[in-house]
Amino acid sequence: MNTSKRSSFFPIGPVSSALMCSTATAATGDKPGPRAKGAFSSEGGTDKQKEGAQWKSQQQASVSHLVDEFFWIGSAILAFSKWRLGYAVEKCMTSMQMGTQMVKLRGGSKGLVRFFYLDEHKSCIRWRPSRKNEKAKISIDSLREVREGKQSEIFQRYAEGCFDPNCCFSLYYGEHMESLDLVSGTGEEARTWITGLKYLMAGISDEDSLAKRQRTRDQWLKQTFTEADKNGDGSLSISEVLQLLHKLNVNLPRQKVKQMFKEADTDDNQGTLDFEEFCSFYKMMSTRRDLYLLMLTYSNHKDHLDTDDLARFLETEQKMTNVTKDHCLEIINKFEPCSENQKQGVLGIDGITNYMRSPAGDIFNSEHYSVNHDMKQPLCNYFIASSHNTYLMGDQLMSQSRVDMYAWVLQAGCRCVEVDCWDGQDSEPIVHHGYTLTSKILFKDVIETINKYAFVKNEYPVILSIENHCSVPQQKKMAQYMIEILGDKLDLSDIKADESGRLPSPETLKGKILVKGKKLPPNIDENAEEGDVSDEDSADEMEDDCKLMNGDWKTSANRKQVENMAKKKLDNLMKESKIRDREDPDSFTIAALPPAGKPTATTGSKDKSEDGTDTGDEANPSSNKRTGRSFMGSFSKRKKKTSKMKKTSSFEDTDTDQESASSTSRAPLHHSKKKKTMKLSRALSDLVKYTCSVGLYDIEAQDKCSWQVSSLSETKAHQVMQQKAAAFIRFNQRQLSRIYPSSYRVDSSNFNPQPFWSAGCQLVALNYQSEGRVLQLNRAKFYSNGNCGYVLKPACMCEGAFNPNLEDPLPGQMKKQLVLKIISGQQLPKPKDSMLGDRGEIIDPFVEVEIIGLPVDCCKEQTRVVDDNGFNPMWEETLVFTVQMPELALVRFLVWDHDPIGQDFIGQRTIAFNSMVPGYRHVYLEGMEEASIFVHVAVNDITGQSSQRYKRAVSQKPKAVFPGQPCCCAAQP
Repeated sequence: MNTSKRSSFFPIGPVSSALMCSTATAATGDKPGPRAKGAFSSEGGTDKQKEGAQWKSQQQASVSHLVDEFFWIGSAILAFSKWRLGYAVEKCMTSMQMGTQMVKLRGGSKGLVRFFYLDEHKSCIRWRPSRKNEKAKISIDSLREVREGKQSEIFQRYAEGCFDPNCCFSLYYGEHMESLDLVSGTGEEARTWITGLKYLMAGISDEDSLAKRQRTRDQWLKQTFTEADKNGDGSLSISEVLQLLHKLNVNLPRQKVKQMFKEADTDDNQGTLDFEEFCSFYKMMSTRRDLYLLMLTYSNHKDHLDTDDLARFLETEQKMTNVTKDHCLEIINKFEPCSENQKQGVLGIDGITNYMRSPAGDIFNSEHYSVNHDMKQPLCNYFIASSHNTYLMGDQLMSQSRVDMYAWVLQAGCRCVEVDCWDGQDSEPIVHHGYTLTSKILFKDVIETINKYAFVKNEYPVILSIENHCSVPQQKKMAQYMIEILGDKLDLSDIKADESGRLPSPETLKGKILVKGKKLPPNIDENAEEGDVSDEDSADEMEDDCKLMNGDWKTSANRKQVENMAKKKLDNLMKESKIRDREDPDSFTIAALPPAGKPTATTGSKDKSEDGTDTGDEANPSSNKRTGRSFMGSFSKRKKKTSKMKKTSSFEDTDTDQESASSTSRAPLHHSKKKKTMKLSRALSDLVKYTCSVGLYDIEAQDKCSWQVSSLSETKAHQVMQQKAAAFIRFNQRQLSRIYPSSYRVDSSNFNPQPFWSAGCQLVALNYQSEGRVLQLNRAKFYSNGNCGYVLKPACMCEGAFNPNLEDPLPGQMKKQLVLKIISGQQLPKPKDSMLGDRGEIIDPFVEVEIIGLPVDCCKEQTRVVDDNGFNPMWEETLVFTVQMPELALVRFLVWDHDPIGQDFIGQRTIAFNSMVPGYRHVYLEGMEEASIFVHVAVNDITGQSSQRYKRAVSQKPKAVFPGQPCCCAAQP
């Protein structure tokens, strides 16, 4: 074993400070600071290195003493003295910036010894060595939680006694609550990091949105400067600046760049720019032409806006009411950087830019960051954020199951989570995807995680969708755990039922957890501890061909063979199916898949063995296509066999077809042509109150009981919508319906949720682990009400007749006309998948706007392409849309890079129609620091006919040139 490999990996075992100190690493990459070298000192090092190590040891001891003495008690920070607290925190920061060698744990049997440090701007944690180089970092902004000890799932995989708990901690970060699990050499080092990180996180959480945006921008400028400084001398030469401009997609004449460079270079060190000079250069380069012309328009060609000008702008364009002089002065004092302008009470171009790029200039209505809907109506009147296979991190065949996924989705606003329960060893029920290679987690751990995180972000009720595959004894264990762990959260005794039998409201159910599952029928003896219930809507969510049902598949001899088979099947499905989550909305339906009960034209029998496994040659490209079709053909063939057992007139569906073989982890199933039953424990049945799981047989006969939840696959739901759309709306006015992904989606792709929202379906369950267009739509939907997981349906969906499929679903009502002027873009990056990365060509961007809502409202339009400019492209184009039901509509802004052979996706932002505010607004692209587009928003009330005439008129007239008028439909002031 060579030295470098020995320094990167270690076998499972106790981690001591001796191990940490003896492991030498040839570090390359980022520079944490001048003292970082001492962190890698060893016995064979130089005197300078030994001196550095000794100094570091003293610092750590000092920090540890201060941490112990002043403010670390459990997880609380107690500040006995502000100055001493500041001193202690500064010591922590210094130690973290110097860096610490720690073990980074992974899912396998080995960990990695890495050097972790806080960067000089205190904006992110970095480590080295790493194959990710510059990308090996976690921003402080993205941190969600810091946990002490061995609490994460990764730590649980290691044997007891492997690590000292005092040396262990975990960082949870990002939208998906990913974890970084670390083991330090000493408990003092761990506490230093935990303390410092919690302090930084607390500082960020206390910031207002303006301060946060300013800090983010400052950090971005510092990071940009550092990365552009190739030789590390603390300044930028003209060649380094030119390289940076290409990276930033700036296409300016070289002479212009040299002129601005010379103007910014004001110190004695001529020919280079230090950081302050670079900020001046960047400010000159990024002065906004669009905002400057807007200022001239409203100031009568002055170089500033006085309070009267500003008030007129806010009232005329931004549609603000009762704008006072004092309010204008507040804006000037807050956003104007020039003290002279502040004294005079005017807003210059820099102040205008700061104001328009602040949250006050965002397109999203800031009031919608909080709950703003009526929350006192019955549950069936709300769309409810719902997750499918919540425990999975990836596909349905081989991915990991993790309890952390429940923590993430609940904090992300999800209010309905799924728990697939199976018999486990030692009488402990487990959660996993049955008949697959997905890993298993304990049911008890899942319930504990749900209990901890259910109401961290909001108090509105959580629904546990229990998919029960357990024997009666383990069902009793499930009930016991839920009662013991969830306690009062399950107690609904004080919730008074509505006299009309309607469901209670989210407001009434605050802080409560509803169990969705089977319930024993009332005709069973009340003293019986178990009974038979229908199992025809039970959720396996796996086609028979993908199930691993042979009794000996778990043996070590067959494990690899089974894994290879599962990998091959998953690969074929992902290659050949037409249900991948793409930007093309037309790919959302599964119309390309064979309908239930009908085999495909090509069954691929020559490529299939008798047991249904693939026998095609994966190395042969033509065989790949053939085996993919045979796999899909086998799905439909098996589905045909099972569907014969169902009534053809029934819309009932299972989350998958039923098992063709009984499971040892389940009570015996009683098969018949009419129904399929299972044994249910009374203890589990009694926990189900308002959310009883049933199959859907006849929507017109079943809409009388509001305490039932009917589950349908997306395929069956589409059939219901096409055949009985109006009846489906009425059905959803009374009770809850849950729509889950087709069993063909083994890759955990998602369906388009909008058609089901348009039909009034409340629980549209999505694979939260599969980031993409669908989850972006889902986020936009629920952000419109404070991301609390509940969005009130339009009134016409809650009562009365309504058909979403009609060309004029709301006859006689006024429509909304959305007039969007796409003005400019700011700091648009190169596409993530650009082959040459930052060295690639400067982008040619264009903007596409899409309306997603009722079928009659769905449409999209795009601007022209601007060549060679991603830094400040100008489009100045007007797009017009007619929207019949704005309460359901989402507006999606997409930025693309035009390419001769296609187009590359740059970024997007999706917003609920009613969450947009009028006027001049910035649309910040999701997940990006500075990238945005600048637009003008106007919404008008119109009739259907006039809207079409206006749309044709706008399309025929020449494009408006900004800023001849401040608004395309407003007179110049």
